[in-house]
Amino acid sequence: MGGALLARWLDQADFKFTVVSPSGRQMPNEVRCVGGPEELAGVEFDLIILAVKPQVIPTVLPQYSGLLAADGCFISMAAGFAAASIESITGEKALVRIMPNMPVQIGKGVSALYANPHCSTRHQQTVAELMATTGQLIWVDNEDNIDRLTAIAGSGPGYVFEIARCWMQAGQSLGFSEPEAREMVLRTLAGSVELALSSEAPLSELRDGVVSKNGTTAAGLSALNRDSSLDALLQQTVEAAYARAVELR
Repeated sequence: MGGALLARWLDQADFKFTVVSPSGRQMPNEVRCVGGPEELAGVEFDLIILAVKPQVIPTVLPQYSGLLAADGCFISMAAGFAAASIESITGEKALVRIMPNMPVQIGKGVSALYANPHCSTRHQQTVAELMATTGQLIWVDNEDNIDRLTAIAGSGPGYVFEIARCWMQAGQSLGFSEPEAREMVLRTLAGSVELALSSEAPLSELRDGVVSKNGTTAAGLSALNRDSSLDALLQQTVEAAYARAVELR
């Protein structure tokens, strides 16, 4: 996710970036790349972005917390790692937690943002300027709402891709090739979503606009959500994702 955000920011945002890459991973020419904190001695940054796995933050962050400028701000995209846990390492510093989803890499993401009490309006505006290049921003007033949004939007692309995969397989079972089924399913999904976004009508009304009495769509929907099984399955899906986010705190 860090790489996806960086690619988007380099293309759209007016910021300069330094990336710490101990593995020596290749970076774009416009990015300064270093192997570790020893190469940053004497440097201060307005923003320090934590784009590492949550379990390594207690080991990694102490090496970099002193590089934040006095009026700077930390940004963390580590899922489930609470602001209080980060502050126990950095002290009382400005921190914005962000939870983006995969479509940020094409500017169509949905990201939750939470600012701790040490953030000023300027901090929030700076982070918003950076993140606005990636899609829709939703500021939340408590960290639990980040976990709730993660269960819907953060993990959501995974649900969509899995549903699309199953739908493709169904298309292939009717005799279409894999490329044909993929194109039909993805174009149908994309067109339907664009239609819904352009309309203020309830989704149930848009659905009913496709349905003819005793027609093919009615038959398909009856099988898809028989006895409200689809409602229950999706409810279980987001509840399981939320429960896991809570466990990771």
